[in-house]
Amino acid sequence: MALTVDDVDRFEASRHRLEAIAYRLLGSASEAEDAVQETYLRWQGADTGRIEVPEAWLTKVLTNLCLNQLTSARARRETYVGAWLPEPLLAGDPMLGPADTAEQRESVSYAVLTLLERLTPNERAVYVLREAFDYPHREIARILDLTESASQQIHHRARKHVAAGRARAEIDEAAARRIVDEFLAAATSGRTEPLVRLLTENAIAIGDGGGKVPARARAFEGARAVATFMRGLFKPGKAKRNLVGGSPDVYVSVVNGAPALVAVLDGRVIGITCLEITEQGIAAFRSQVNPDKLERATRRWAAGEHGEPAMRAFLTSL
Repeated sequence: MALTVDDVDRFEASRHRLEAIAYRLLGSASEAEDAVQETYLRWQGADTGRIEVPEAWLTKVLTNLCLNQLTSARARRETYVGAWLPEPLLAGDPMLGPADTAEQRESVSYAVLTLLERLTPNERAVYVLREAFDYPHREIARILDLTESASQQIHHRARKHVAAGRARAEIDEAAARRIVDEFLAAATSGRTEPLVRLLTENAIAIGDGGGKVPARARAFEGARAVATFMRGLFKPGKAKRNLVGGSPDVYVSVVNGAPALVAVLDGRVIGITCLEITEQGIAAFRSQVNPDKLERATRRWAAGEHGEPAMRAFLTSL
């Protein structure tokens, strides 16, 4: 059916919200865009005059498309080369969605998006709709064809799973930036001990190269193991410059609402490392270097101003 101008306007008014829901559910900006586009096609083919609450209808269609995608994605990720990590989004990206409350900000953090991979599709949907968008359980139940009590139980279970794997990160922005600066100084010092002191005892480091770029698929675990890895990673070397094609500039930025290191070479984002910082120290380094998952970040990076880089990697010759 042909959409009226009002029908198109109604959909466009919901687009950013739909993209933000889909991104949280799928952990992929490109897949989120595809899901929203498919929702638009369903809207285009619907008898919109009979739809009383367009926002609710669109959310239900989108969520169920994402649930189907999650089911097939699990099968695909079994054959994914190395560790699978979400696609990182730079600060200001509208796909990050609302960030007015602590729950909304946490729901899109890189740490939580990674933890959501452990949930069942229904648990993930209930968690996202409730925590990030404050949908009442009555409405979530209608979206997912559940009872209200089942939605409440699933939400309780999902929150418990996320909390069990989440290092608490209640630390202000200025303190987090100081820790990042201290980390860069320690990582380039050539010594392990200064790094160990900045990390939590059970710190981890893991990367996603998608089989296209070398990355640590199995996590380094423990402060000393992570510190040793980071010292080696930041050690200058000709082989590293040859591998990436030069000496990338490294910026301290905000990604998914938390501090991150963004490596940029010739205007292209070639790596993003998200830091999980707690009052006890740095709890995790999650590095995305799969070029397929950095295309959106590269486009948005090119459109913004970022000041001077914190450092240039691999610059010193052997």
